[in-house]
Amino acid sequence: MNMRKFMAVAAVATALVPAMGAVAEAQTQIQWWHGFTGRLAEILDRQVSEFNSSQNEYQVVATPKGTYSETLNAGIAAFRAGEQPHILQVYEVGTATMMAAKGAIKPVHQLMAEAKEPFDPANYLAAVTGYYTTADGEMLSLPYNSSTPVLYINKQALEQAGLDPETTPKTWPEVEEVLTKLKEAGNECPLTTTWQSWVHLENLSAYHNKPFATQQNGFAGTDVELVFNGDLQVRHIEKMSEWAKNGLFVYGGRTGEGAARFRAGECGMMTESSAGYAGVKAEAKFPFAVSSLPYWPDEEGAPFNTIIGGASLWVMSGHEDDEYVGVAKFLSYLSSPEVQARWHQETGYLPITQAAYELTKSQGFYEQNPGTDVAIQQMTGKEPTENSKGLRLGNFDQIRTIIDEELEAVWQGNKEPKAALDEAVERGNQLLRRFEQAAR
Repeated sequence: MNMRKFMAVAAVATALVPAMGAVAEAQTQIQWWHGFTGRLAEILDRQVSEFNSSQNEYQVVATPKGTYSETLNAGIAAFRAGEQPHILQVYEVGTATMMAAKGAIKPVHQLMAEAKEPFDPANYLAAVTGYYTTADGEMLSLPYNSSTPVLYINKQALEQAGLDPETTPKTWPEVEEVLTKLKEAGNECPLTTTWQSWVHLENLSAYHNKPFATQQNGFAGTDVELVFNGDLQVRHIEKMSEWAKNGLFVYGGRTGEGAARFRAGECGMMTESSAGYAGVKAEAKFPFAVSSLPYWPDEEGAPFNTIIGGASLWVMSGHEDDEYVGVAKFLSYLSSPEVQARWHQETGYLPITQAAYELTKSQGFYEQNPGTDVAIQQMTGKEPTENSKGLRLGNFDQIRTIIDEELEAVWQGNKEPKAALDEAVERGNQLLRRFEQAAR
């Protein structure tokens, strides 16, 4: 290109800059802070891009803020400084904290009503939304990435142990029989787990309709006390302690560390989030199955339903009405059957609406990917009870850390299960009293 042509092109480009800027300024920006990285962040960014391309009034800007805990802390700090985003992704253990942040949030049901955006809570899966809904049925935040624990089975490991590879143990005694055979066959990691508090205390309690805490697990008030040191919980941890001593259970870490060993083919079985499906499918070089979380068959009425993990989207207060209209439209977009079905199928997270579930089923996804509907059936098989609709506890992140510390002492043989759970309850209750006082 000669100099004259270059100058002409440059002049045209310069003339276009103000026009392009004017278009950008005409769009109302919606800030969304989240705690995703890697593949999940890529899918989230695609959702945002597709929404932005579908209309020209609003532009959602998604910004990662670190871990879930870091994202929550960033959102709180930003609100205090008057610089809060419109949407904040908060993990489920931060629910009570968000509810107690008086004046910091705009409940989703209020947002949708004010924006005149079509919204019917009955369209959402009750087992998912119950975690984020008031006693009056009003949704406070929008579930976004919700999961529940299931059992993953290495079919190759079972076959090598002389077992039927199609074996899917439904109860903990049946699991023990399989673990024993795996160990006898030389398997050095018959069972591992991720998120031990979430799976083996929080969900264990819900699945057997036992309270984890008083006051309906915190839903009925902040004057709550932990009670996860009951007979069922002690019995379960005693059995896992026995398995740890005998090499049937191998502890991998407090969060998702154990999943890496299963995906590598080292472990025979694993209790893990339903959202771990994508990782197992992508990395496992062996055939695997997904089964429901095991239960104790001698507990009356068991199994009930498990509870969710993951996060929801909270709308922050302090923004303009026209901006909230854009937020409402974006949440409607995220809830649409097509978007939810695709999200569910790509990540292993639960669909938040019945329509998304039905769409996925009609597309043949469950037939082509056996086990991917286990979590939904497990969550919706029974109506949630006061003990199985979720947990709403203040300082819950810190309480989980205490539980992790006490359980690690059990796995290491340094503490008896009942003493460890008693200590975890006592230490956790101290944190709840501090939260209750601060929330007044």
